[in-house]
Amino acid sequence: MTKKSKTTKEVIEEPVINAEESLKERFRTICIDGDKYKTLYTEKYKKRINYEIPNFKKIYSEIPGTVIKIHVTEGQKVNEGDLMLVLDAMKMKNKLIFPIGGTVKKIHVLENEKIPKRHLMIELK
Repeated sequence: MTKKSKTTKEVIEEPVINAEESLKERFRTICIDGDKYKTLYTEKYKKRINYEIPNFKKIYSEIPGTVIKIHVTEGQKVNEGDLMLVLDAMKMKNKLIFPIGGTVKKIHVLENEKIPKRHLMIELK
């Protein structure tokens, strides 16, 4: 019985020294079992939204829409599952509820305001 050898993989970043590319452009060199493979970063990769550890006390909109009614005030204590606000998106009235309990620190939206995706709506303490 023989064991399969594990594939070793490491990533090395080096600057591209090329007349067509600026020095700020970078490429990725991947080493797999001693063989080197180079790949350039795509524009989509460079413009991506970097991952952030979620802060559940900041509530962002998941879809663009219009805030119809806000059901809380600043300083109000809320529980998980309480109604936060109503968001009109694509001709549907979406009732948004609090994912966690706490005290409303700041409301960043107004009624009848159009908001984009990933807009900060409410902060909790």
